Amino acid sequence: MATPESPIEFFDIASGPPKRCYAPNPWKTRYTLNIKALPYKTNWVELPDVKSTRLAHKVDPVRKFPDNSDFYTLPMIRDPNSSDGDSWVGDSFDIAVYLDRAYADSGERLFPAANIIGVYRVFNAHVDALFTKHVVLCSNYMPLNPETAEQTKREFVERLHVESWDQLCVEGEARDKVLQAFEADMEEFAKMWRFEDQGPFLEGAKLTYADVIVGGWLQFVKATLPEWERICGWQGGKWKKMIDALEPWAKQG
Repeated sequence: MATPESPIEFFDIASGPPKRCYAPNPWKTRYTLNIKALPYKTNWVELPDVKSTRLAHKVDPVRKFPDNSDFYTLPMIRDPNSSDGDSWVGDSFDIAVYLDRAYADSGERLFPAANIIGVYRVFNAHVDALFTKHVVLCSNYMPLNPETAEQTKREFVERLHVESWDQLCVEGEARDKVLQAFEADMEEFAKMWRFEDQGPFLEGAKLTYADVIVGGWLQFVKATLPEWERICGWQGGKWKKMIDALEPWAKQG
């Protein structure tokens, strides 16, 4: 299919006002929709309403809390253009695969070949683990809606079996140590970029879904770390160059 007749409905996590995209996995899907040049509308969902929203649309959870209970999160999409009626997809990676196949002739291809999608899935898990390892840096600065922030914090404290929200945050000297560890991990990660002279992306000048995966996390770091400008200088400015190169597909439609 070239382009859909009706806009795709994209469910994203709402920030505090003004509503904007900030979470990493919804950013992956927003990039995907824009790169595929697909019409879509954003349905902003408050964090405390994410579980009920997924349940209402019968979209199964795809993640777990450490205690193995279901973690209901976003993104998810509804595609009303499917020949079988509404198609619901509730995982950022699965959304990318679905859209790249369903709308192969629209926008850019995300996956160079179908037989390497499994490699991208492994890369996605690796990148998620790398950034999640240091997500404690972000907790205290997430742009939560003031009206629902306390409820959101209580739910995370309960689900993660900690005594207070403060245990999910880090400041002062301890924060500096985590930042140093983050920089060291990013230094190792940067070695995967082999084509420095050809462009900012993993495959040089050619954009692929691998760059979307990293870009989604960089957008989250940019939105939640006061040290973003410092990070922009890491690895010779690699991450700043990458997020700048993704800017044409960062519109929040």
